[in-house]
Amino acid sequence: MVDGSLGSEVESLDPSGSNPGGSVQEDGAGGRQATGEDAGSSTRDARRIAERSVRRTGAPGTSRAYTVGVISPYLDGSFWNSVLTGIHEAAQQHGCRTLVMRGTPAELQAPSLAREQVDGWIVVIGVNGIERLAGERVPLVVIGTHVHQGNCPSVIPDNHSGIRSAVRHLIEHGHRRIAFVGCFHESDVRVRFEGYRETLAEAGIPLDPELVIRSDDNWYTGGENAAPQLLARRHACTAAVFGTDKNALGMIPLLKAAGVRIPEELAIVGFDDVPEAQATDPPMTTVRQRFEIMGSAACDLVVSMLAGETALPELVLTPTTLIQRLSCGCDVIQSFLDEEAAPGEDAGGDLDRRMVELLLAPERLAPTTPPAAVWPGVALVLEAFSAAIEGTAPPPAKELERAYQQAVGITPDMGTLMALVRLLRRHHERRRELLGGDAASAHRVDAFLDSVHLSIARARLSVEADAVAQLGMLVRSNYEVGLALLSGSQQESLSLSWLAKTAAMWGCLALREDATTLVVAGAYSRDGSATPPLGSRYRLEAFPPAELLPPAAASGALMMLLLPIRTARRDWGILALMGPTLRELAGDEGTVGIWASLLAAALERNELVQSLSAKNEALEAAYATERTLSDTVRELGCPLIPLLPGVLLVPLVGALDRDRALQVLTAVVEGAGRHEARFVLLDITGVPAVDAQVAHALGQTSRAVALLGARVILVGMRPEIARSLVDVELDDLSTYSSLAGALHELTRGGLRAAGAKRGAPRIA
Repeated sequence: MVDGSLGSEVESLDPSGSNPGGSVQEDGAGGRQATGEDAGSSTRDARRIAERSVRRTGAPGTSRAYTVGVISPYLDGSFWNSVLTGIHEAAQQHGCRTLVMRGTPAELQAPSLAREQVDGWIVVIGVNGIERLAGERVPLVVIGTHVHQGNCPSVIPDNHSGIRSAVRHLIEHGHRRIAFVGCFHESDVRVRFEGYRETLAEAGIPLDPELVIRSDDNWYTGGENAAPQLLARRHACTAAVFGTDKNALGMIPLLKAAGVRIPEELAIVGFDDVPEAQATDPPMTTVRQRFEIMGSAACDLVVSMLAGETALPELVLTPTTLIQRLSCGCDVIQSFLDEEAAPGEDAGGDLDRRMVELLLAPERLAPTTPPAAVWPGVALVLEAFSAAIEGTAPPPAKELERAYQQAVGITPDMGTLMALVRLLRRHHERRRELLGGDAASAHRVDAFLDSVHLSIARARLSVEADAVAQLGMLVRSNYEVGLALLSGSQQESLSLSWLAKTAAMWGCLALREDATTLVVAGAYSRDGSATPPLGSRYRLEAFPPAELLPPAAASGALMMLLLPIRTARRDWGILALMGPTLRELAGDEGTVGIWASLLAAALERNELVQSLSAKNEALEAAYATERTLSDTVRELGCPLIPLLPGVLLVPLVGALDRDRALQVLTAVVEGAGRHEARFVLLDITGVPAVDAQVAHALGQTSRAVALLGARVILVGMRPEIARSLVDVELDDLSTYSSLAGALHELTRGGLRAAGAKRGAPRIA
């Protein structure tokens, strides 16, 4: 539930990146441009950066291209991968190289790592430790958040204008009870909340703190956990705007399971336009932000600074656009189809533009942009359409198939693709109303439209089949890599031979020797180009060695990744990889992170195995020593002395408890057998006390020795002790008070059989 203090709290929010003290106006593309008091302030539009971006192919005084260093805590996901792709593509356009490091500045000890390689830095969201980077006095740009410590430009989406367009749209639908759901820990969401609050105020709608719902995070789980709060207020609101798409996507299934009808009972708008937003049921209205544009804008800024331009520590906003789908109550495709076409429109007129705009819906094609620039095959499809109407020869089927594949590449949504067929059918019907037509023409058009329907479905299925095949290859590749790392030898892990199962072109594993030095432990090259020699040492600042990178690295077409190899116990070192973009390199953007984790686990496992082997050897040596010592102690505690042929003397000294009695039993039995003794003299003169338990143990010893054909004679049994043991069963154990007496008896030819009655001690 929302706590009672939220009302005053939300009133006092001053989100990072907001624009107090100035007015703003919205441009046609959804970007937010400064006007009035904003002019000359700390906010500007990203497109101005792109308009004056420069191309520089080499660092001053060097023969190499500029290198843009990117520090990102994650490499996977629709946000992180798109941002990195935008940076890489912009860097290529500028003739620069891209070096991506996984982590934060603090974790990577930046700028120490690769300092001599990097000419300008981009930090994506994870800014811990950015102060040291800022102190280097080289170009520095932050993406996704605004920090003051770095005193550098920050590229962020136009959250404010984006959320305002979403709230205004809901108000235009007639909603006045609009909830806000988001994670207020994030600055982006705080800015979006500020825009939500401002838009309500402009419409004269008071802010209801009960309709402000906090989520735990920006992910699906945050939406799932916040669902009970919104369900508790389901009758108090008719619409909800979410701080992120993933919050909304996590909550929608729970809302539907509780019987909430979307959008009839609750209209929903998200923010981000992640791929799943279009595929959910119903498709979700959302504010689209182009993550790749954020990346390219940041790269343009870095390159412009490398060219000598000054960049103020300002906010650079990338445009956002409201994308209307069914979750807010808008059927954009149906509305588009219901629009009246221009009078006299025919197959050679504006139909191509309407077809392209249908694929782009709800966005419109710029008036100056020809339809073929977006869909090259649209003219061919219209040519085939005209051929069906006129009864002339159609274009080649293979060329038409390529045209349909292009359409699927523009939008994967089957509803939109099938709407192309409906658009053509409606056009033909209107044409027949205006110009007439025979039945044969209508039959040909119907057959053509059926073929278009089937061809588009096949093209869409082909995309899905390719995706499934790619996933299968990814699973096999990851399985083989995992098997090589976790089941192979240490040499296999270190050699990087497992990279042959991936699309990586070049790799180098350097392990930490100390805080500032890396030692090359493994290297890989697909094309046989040079790699750093094993055992070579490099300072953090000089790794990876520029002179040993593959020749393809100079063009900037390949992306270089530096992946920390780290476990909870130890920072092992750095894995440098060179290859195409993340998706091309691994088949999935998150896979390279898995490789790093598996390699770290393999290194730790190998160290653990070596440690266990060393400990096992030490334990075996300790066991051997202990056994030798035990044997010595055993012999000292129960010495066996061959006194005469066939006579074994066992002098006992000290107390006899159960454990020692067992030791005596074992030693006497082994000694009697080893020495082939006929008589065993147990001398207990040195035993301080003999009780019933000790007597019982002596009796057991006597019986055990008897099984070997020998006889025990107890020596040193004093009369007072013997008298106390009258009731103790000693079997036929003979006793003598002195060793001399026992020896005298033995030397006379053995013990006399009539010396003692069975069961009573014989005293001599």
